[in-house]
Amino acid sequence: MKRILGISAYYHDSAAALIIDGKVIAAAQEERFTRIKHDPSFPKLAIQFCLKTANCQLEELDAIIFYDKPMLKFERLLETYLAHAPRGFLSFLNAMPIWLKEKLYLKSVLRQELRDLIFARRSEVNATTIGYERKQEKRPKLPQLLFSEHHHSHAASAFYPSPFDKAVVLCLDGVGEWATSSAWLGENASLKPLWEIQFPHSLGLLYSAFTYYCGFKVNSGEYKLMGLAPYGEPKYVEQILEHLVEVNEDGSFALNMTYFDYPAGERMTNAKFDALFGGPAKDADTQITQKEMDLARSIQEVTEKIVLKIAHYAYAQTKCENLCLAGGVALNCVANGRILREGPFKQIWIQPAAGDAGGALGCGLIAYHEYFDEPRKVSPNLDGMSGTYLGPKFDDKDVQSYLQQENISFEQCTDENLFDLVAKKLDQGNVIGWFQGAMEFGPRALGNRSILGDPRNQTMQSVMNLKIKQRESFRPFAPVVLFEDVDDYFDLEVASPYMLLVAQVKKDIRIQQGQSNTFGLDKLNQARSTIPAVTHVDYSARVQTVEQQTNPRLHKLISQFKALTGTSVLINTSFNVRGEPPVCTPADALRCFWATDMDMLVIENCVLYKSQQQQKHIQNAKKITFAKD
Repeated sequence: MKRILGISAYYHDSAAALIIDGKVIAAAQEERFTRIKHDPSFPKLAIQFCLKTANCQLEELDAIIFYDKPMLKFERLLETYLAHAPRGFLSFLNAMPIWLKEKLYLKSVLRQELRDLIFARRSEVNATTIGYERKQEKRPKLPQLLFSEHHHSHAASAFYPSPFDKAVVLCLDGVGEWATSSAWLGENASLKPLWEIQFPHSLGLLYSAFTYYCGFKVNSGEYKLMGLAPYGEPKYVEQILEHLVEVNEDGSFALNMTYFDYPAGERMTNAKFDALFGGPAKDADTQITQKEMDLARSIQEVTEKIVLKIAHYAYAQTKCENLCLAGGVALNCVANGRILREGPFKQIWIQPAAGDAGGALGCGLIAYHEYFDEPRKVSPNLDGMSGTYLGPKFDDKDVQSYLQQENISFEQCTDENLFDLVAKKLDQGNVIGWFQGAMEFGPRALGNRSILGDPRNQTMQSVMNLKIKQRESFRPFAPVVLFEDVDDYFDLEVASPYMLLVAQVKKDIRIQQGQSNTFGLDKLNQARSTIPAVTHVDYSARVQTVEQQTNPRLHKLISQFKALTGTSVLINTSFNVRGEPPVCTPADALRCFWATDMDMLVIENCVLYKSQQQQKHIQNAKKITFAKD
């Protein structure tokens, strides 16, 4: 038996994943436990969860592996600052103390953190002997510590859990050590690098530059820019292609770095970029204008153009008909949808935790298949992510006991009546927190830590955005649909279990607008289909399909809603408010429930109604100021 712990940390979205004999047993982001969105710290709580799930001690692992190589990253940092000196000196001074104190000596830092976990566990077992143990065993024996390159971790996270025995793998993100884009050929239990594009030329950082310029936060606001794009016109596409990025026929590209400040500065863009687009970057607290919408649409189209060229070249190189994707750019589900429709591949598979969190899972699989040279088992119609339901779960009896202990009003339902009750409440326009089974790994809520609503309700999008999610009104919501019925609603013929593909709503359920003089966010007020709350202004939707074998409870709920209403679609959005990560525990769910205008909360088989909650809970929860994201 081989037990391997993969770790990602110290940049953003720290995570841990446990691999046992090639199977992903548990995986979680640290943010879910600390409640700090995109938490970059050492993932001690995520590690403790993974080990507890497998009833395994840290000392019993065969290896621990980190998802990138800090010395290569430090080399890139130094070379970049030297190349831009003396410009960027202040940024250099800010960065160096962190590197010299922690990141440059990461191996020692990791070992100390791991030893502290061992000491913490021993102190819980026998608090009276902890001083003795520290004195007698200052350095407990640790498993061997390995390191993988950043893009190698991404590639492994995409290929090894995929249902393909052979595939071309594309990794597109901001930057790892040096690589920003890379292609690989995966076959059986090996990954062969094909090519890479290096920093500072980065598709992810180009997109992030526009994220910054439009007033959103880099590394978390990119999905907002993608959601804003359909409200705009692509009027800046030629400007971007003429001045900012040169794109070759094979998809390789080079940025004109005279417009960007990110290599050694403290901003993403500079004064020359400002002049090109007619003014400084938008302040985060000012109102979105048509300009930001047009910029969002323009950079989205440029990104799709480059990604499609890269995909075509990768196929021409390999003639392989399967494609795997990872890296932050792989979360751009609009681009993914275009690859599926217009690309040369028969099948594509996207790692649901495509960002840095997934690197923990990828490096763990590298250790298993490449370091230990273990074979790979492939199930052609089933991937290795277990629906990405890899996080903490809570027994129904424990939930009941907790609610009773806290004197919280709830009703207990049997499975026989729970799904009928929730379906009826959804049909009546209620917004429902749905907390079931194991928490999802990755950025998407996939039906276990979700807020659900009726997609037929035209006002539901703005109601849920403003009153529940406490976020911008333009943000679209995703539909979750029974896989067997997906073709009734969307132009999609394949499964999309991880909400990473955008498809068009079927023409026969659209409501045509005819000639309209409506522009920008005013488009929100127009119903575009019979499921308007999940139909974006360009008739698109970010689709999640659900199958009975993967998530039987969500499948049963939607089936009951279909029996009641004739509609086999629900709104599915993550169970959180703006600035917070999705909920992890029942306590997290209660706090979010009380602080918002959700009507009902279902935790396993326990049903809570807002109208029956004590006012002190609601008032205390609403005093909390949620962070901006």
